[in-house]
Amino acid sequence: MNKTDDPGAPIFDRRAWRAHRERAARCGRVDFLHAEIAARLLDRLDVVNREFAVALDLGAGDGGLSRALAERRGTLRVVAAEPARPLPDGGSGQQVAADPEFLPFRDASFDLIASNLVLHWTADLPGGLIQLRRTLKPDGLLLAAMLGGATLVELRTVLFEAQLAEESGVSPLVSPAIELADAAALLTRANFALPVADSERLTVSYPDMLALLRDLRGMGETNALAARRRTGLRRATLARAAALYAERFGDAAGRIPATFEILFLRGWAPHPSQPTPLPRGSATARLADALKPRAV
Repeated sequence: MNKTDDPGAPIFDRRAWRAHRERAARCGRVDFLHAEIAARLLDRLDVVNREFAVALDLGAGDGGLSRALAERRGTLRVVAAEPARPLPDGGSGQQVAADPEFLPFRDASFDLIASNLVLHWTADLPGGLIQLRRTLKPDGLLLAAMLGGATLVELRTVLFEAQLAEESGVSPLVSPAIELADAAALLTRANFALPVADSERLTVSYPDMLALLRDLRGMGETNALAARRRTGLRRATLARAAALYAERFGDAAGRIPATFEILFLRGWAPHPSQPTPLPRGSATARLADALKPRAV
């Protein structure tokens, strides 16, 4: 990806990003990926086996996750925060226009923050996570899903090669993303307790590259980089990319795969009741002794 010469320049065009989400909502949002990830977030929440009275759905989209959270036992209020208009139908909850980079909430407002596929649009993710941790009540839980670095690796590959071949240069087309190895470290850096990060890969099959691009548009996940080229790709570039996609990645039936890597992040706002590691050097037994073979 081309880097700007100005280190202070914004990574994302926030206005364009909101416009993309608004367009997706107006034109019939493509929500199969968000619905699948929301179900997986709820599965992870069930494992926690705790009630959360006040919850925030950050990046609420059509409000599906908000409605599911409102139906959970012990939930008293759900705030559905979405940066684009129209705001989601969050059932009986409260709807708020909010960008994940600039949260409008007071410290210690929520027992739970759930976020579905929006944090990868946060340019300052460490700063965003710090905001989220401060917004949680002590012993509150952050449970988030975001796109990881392996997302759309096939599409990125063919667009890069097609641009080089047809246009003798490359413009930034795909947003930067963090890797799994960095995710837990970022949670620790933001002072979350008991941080956990894991990833899953989903592969979606398409008849051709243009069908994939239509779905990305319908998801509101199209290019909103500040350094993007304002004119579209040339027709010849798109045609070469589509041909490369089918040649490199297509299956026997002529369909192409699209990979989505989902990073799941979990962390707790610190509280004295939480377990903590023992001080260094306080062990009463040697690991080497525990690993010695025992006589039968």
